Amino acid sequence: MNIEEKAPSAIAEELGERFKQARLNADMTQIDVADQAGVSRKAVLNAEKGKGQLEVFIAILSALNLTSQLENFLPVQEISPIQLSKLKGRKRQRASGQRSSGEQEAPEW
Repeated sequence: MNIEEKAPSAIAEELGERFKQARLNADMTQIDVADQAGVSRKAVLNAEKGKGQLEVFIAILSALNLTSQLENFLPVQEISPIQLSKLKGRKRQRASGQRSSGEQEAPEW
């Protein structure tokens, strides 16, 4: 199954399985990872089930020396030239959301 076709919970479970496999590949126990990440063993267990906080996931990536993979996970998002021209050089602070056909579109600052 293609990842785009999976539910968010299924993707989280897949990420958890990848954490577990990375830990096993590093020949580390959950306690070893927990100690290096500064989290509890239960937090590692939850992450391996695809449940946990983003900060814990990042701590585990760090403990497994995988933080460089974050660039692959979510690369830096550049502002498109079209968006930049609409904003007249200012940085966008929030999304405008869906607009009905009769509304005027104004840039959000």
